[in-house]
Amino acid sequence: MLGFCVLAPLGDALAKLLGELVPLGLAVFLRFAVQAVMLIPVVWFGGRAWRMRGRVLGIVVLRTVLHIFGIGLMFTALQFLPLADAVAIIFVMPFLMLALGFFFLGEEVGPRRLWAAGAGFAGTLLVVQPSFAAVGWPALLPLGVAVNFACFMLLTRQIAKETDPVGMQMVSGWIAVALLTPLVIWGPGSGIAALAVPALPTSSWGLLIAIGVVGSVSHLLMVWSLRYAPAATLAPMQYLEIPVAVVIGWAIWRDLPNGLAMVGIAITMAAGLYIILRERAAARLAAFTSAQARPTGRQLPSAASVAAE
Repeated sequence: MLGFCVLAPLGDALAKLLGELVPLGLAVFLRFAVQAVMLIPVVWFGGRAWRMRGRVLGIVVLRTVLHIFGIGLMFTALQFLPLADAVAIIFVMPFLMLALGFFFLGEEVGPRRLWAAGAGFAGTLLVVQPSFAAVGWPALLPLGVAVNFACFMLLTRQIAKETDPVGMQMVSGWIAVALLTPLVIWGPGSGIAALAVPALPTSSWGLLIAIGVVGSVSHLLMVWSLRYAPAATLAPMQYLEIPVAVVIGWAIWRDLPNGLAMVGIAITMAAGLYIILRERAAARLAAFTSAQARPTGRQLPSAASVAAE
């Protein structure tokens, strides 16, 4: 998940750069096309399982549709907002994930983790400092991305242990290509600028390949993380995307948060790290309980009680 938190803002930065050169529809199509083609040799030579059917295939199709809309919304938002602001507004999403994990997956979310997630969300508000009067309706787009990605993560959690992550990403890429191909073929005749298919400048091809590779690898890392940890644990860790986005935004566009925003970043990071420490403490206690309770029969604090905090 930490790897995802580094690569995801990098992919957003590439999308922001690409949006100045390529129409939205073509950019999204080529992003998935690169993913689909890139993963074929990985699946083939790695002997990865990729065939799926029934319930799993249905969820993968729905997950792909959400992925397409989420990327489209994010690409659009980045054309109006600074990178750090767009990423920070999205971070209502981990709070949504805590609620979804609790209500739909039956995961334990204790009061301490809820307080930490709330503190992290408050930190994002200090980073965002939104001015809807100045930005207008595009400021709402990252909120749509947050709701979309929360549902996307919930679906991924449902099948993460039933599919190979590499195989699923390849299949998802080809499903997206199949769904988007009609738009690429008939979209230019609609007169909608976002669906135009112009001759691409040479400088855009490197960005197109890079965004496909970065996007594919980042989501593979996210899927792998969901195989080994509950969504409620991983969601607060994603707050670390914000400082990464700030660094990337400064390096490329020289956008640097002010003092209040830096305080928000510190709060956000502290909340995420607190969650990690709580989970490590629960894991250590579980190991200790397993080792000690069996031979002595002593009643020790349960790992579940600590995790629930």
